Amino acid sequence: MGVGIAAIVMLLVGAGVLLMFTLPDANAFNARVERLFIENDTLTGQAEVKLLEILAQSGTAFSDTLASYRMVIFVLLVFATALLVAALVFLVMLVILNRRMAQIERSGIQVSSLIISREENTVYLNTMGFKLTEAMVETLAVLAEARMDDEMLSGAQIEAMISGRDAGDCEEAAGATRIKRLRDGLGNQMVSELLVKNIARRGYMLAIDKDVIEVI
Repeated sequence: MGVGIAAIVMLLVGAGVLLMFTLPDANAFNARVERLFIENDTLTGQAEVKLLEILAQSGTAFSDTLASYRMVIFVLLVFATALLVAALVFLVMLVILNRRMAQIERSGIQVSSLIISREENTVYLNTMGFKLTEAMVETLAVLAEARMDDEMLSGAQIEAMISGRDAGDCEEAAGATRIKRLRDGLGNQMVSELLVKNIARRGYMLAIDKDVIEVI
C-alpha cells in the first residue's frame, strides 16, 4: 500500500510541476510593456502615454490572474492527491476485510475453550455457557472424547456409546436425532452448525482443536 500511495503522490507532483513550468510567466506581459517604454522614446504624446499606462495596467491584471490560476491548480492537485490516497486506502481496507471474512467463513467458529460439566448439565464455549439436557450433554461429551482421540463417529456409534448397546443394534437415525437435538439445544443454529460438523458418508465430529477440550 505504501508503494501505491508513494506512486500516486509522485505522479501528481510530477504533473503539477510540469503544469506549473509550462504556464506562461506572469510578468511576461509587463516585460513587453516595459520594452515598449524603453525602445520607443518617441511615444511622448498624451495619447501614447495613456495607451502605455493602459497596457501596464493590463499586464498587472494578467499577472494577478495567472497567479490566482496557479493557486487554484495547486489546491486542486492537493485535493486530487488526498482523494486518490483515500480511495487507495479504502480499497486496501476492503480487500483485507474481505480476506478476513473469507478466512472466518472457512475456519468456522473459533473456540479457545470448551468445558463440559456433567454435574451442571452445562457446556461452556469460550466465555458463553449453555444449559443443556442430560442427553445433550452426554452426546457432546461423546463427541468431545472422540475428537480428543481424533476419531469420527457415525450416528449408530454415537447412539451405541450413549445407550450402552452394540453399534450393530443401533440405528443411524437415532444418533442423527441426538445431534440435531444438541444443535438445537445450543440455541444458535449457525454457531452449532459450525461447531458440530457432519462429514458426508463418514460421520459427525467437533470442528475444534482437540487440545482445547476439557471434560469435568
